[in-house]
Amino acid sequence: MFDEVAARYDLTNDVLSFGQTRLWRRRLVEALDVRPGERVLDLAAGTGTSTEPFVAAGAEAIACDFSLGMLQVGKRRRPDMTFVAGDAMDLPFADDTFDAVTISFGLRNVAEPLAGLAEMLRVTRPGGRLAVMEFSDPTFRPFNRVYNEYLMRALPSVARAVSSNPEAYVYLAESIRAWPDQEELAAQITGVGYSDVKYRNLSGGIVAIHHARKLGRLDSDD
Repeated sequence: MFDEVAARYDLTNDVLSFGQTRLWRRRLVEALDVRPGERVLDLAAGTGTSTEPFVAAGAEAIACDFSLGMLQVGKRRRPDMTFVAGDAMDLPFADDTFDAVTISFGLRNVAEPLAGLAEMLRVTRPGGRLAVMEFSDPTFRPFNRVYNEYLMRALPSVARAVSSNPEAYVYLAESIRAWPDQEELAAQITGVGYSDVKYRNLSGGIVAIHHARKLGRLDSDD
């Protein structure tokens, strides 16, 4: 499905989010606080658009995705970046490899999200950080109904005008509605072993960024 929408994926996302994706990505970079020279794994990176800010910040960033079609589009567009095909539930990286691991709007597409989070923990170095950006539950209840109506009715209709596979966005709408709210996702991240789990709502809770860290060796000794 993602192979089929790769060519116009970034354009479609910009249209469907009314341009908010760029703002959300900036907030993610701030949350992860990436420093020059750090190793960063960007999962569900698609065409690498979400990886570019980390490269610009001087990080050694890897764009990893399950969709070869997405990676091929990204590699043609940014041949200077590193793209790796990988399954979030069985990552092709050694333990304790990355200073920071992030996934944007992709965790809900992992067949077993908890297994994916456990893999992210495994490849994060002790003391390293995690940031998960995902659609979430609007905090203003009257708006919640309007938002869900948009997801199920307007979003697929708009996608038909700009996407190469509009049916894929019916799945997108359904997966967003079925996704856990902010507190439940925070509990899941804590449950796999991350610590200091916090989240920040963006755009009234339409999107939330959960950030956490992996206990360092000194923390474990305590």
